[in-house]
Amino acid sequence: TAGADFGLVDAPVEGGTRSRVTRAAGSLQACVATLEAARVSFVVVPDRVNSGTCGLTAAGQLMVDRGTVARLAPEAPTMTCETALALSVWRRQSVEPAARELLGSDVVQIDHFGTYACRSVSNRPGARPSAHSRAAAIDFAGVRLRDGRRITVAADWYGTGPETAFLRRIRDDGCRVFGTVLSPDYDQPHQDHLHLEPGQAFCR
Repeated sequence: TAGADFGLVDAPVEGGTRSRVTRAAGSLQACVATLEAARVSFVVVPDRVNSGTCGLTAAGQLMVDRGTVARLAPEAPTMTCETALALSVWRRQSVEPAARELLGSDVVQIDHFGTYACRSVSNRPGARPSAHSRAAAIDFAGVRLRDGRRITVAADWYGTGPETAFLRRIRDDGCRVFGTVLSPDYDQPHQDHLHLEPGQAFCR
């Protein structure tokens, strides 16, 4: 498939990762083919317009990643294919190895606060539409480990232990995969999650 990047999801994060994600997501067909090559199931949904600023384009449900044991909760979220591709790279190349290295256990669940919501940025009246209004972002809340521990942005961002080091590592890696990553370092509305959005580079 023209534009597909079959090795992307299994390639370590480096300086060119974000541009590779953007290129592979240049067409929906190439994006889906890139995910399928990595054994990630993505079920395309029809484009739809919900309002003047909200709707879905080149989106689908991110289902099971058969290259990993970590599951998303809630499962099968709807998001743009580019967001799904970035998330798949980040999950395999950052979240999971960082947990093994810094926390000594495998990630079995990735908790999130959702993807699609027809709203403005931070729900502020009159603000520009959020990337969530296009399902072009996911809000990462934390992980559950095989040994039973839960690591959350809300509880573990501020500290000196390995949990904090883990969260800050995956935030920094996220900036090289997604482009826009907003953390508790950014503002009050992001104290309990990492906002992960493909595209322009803005990392806090």
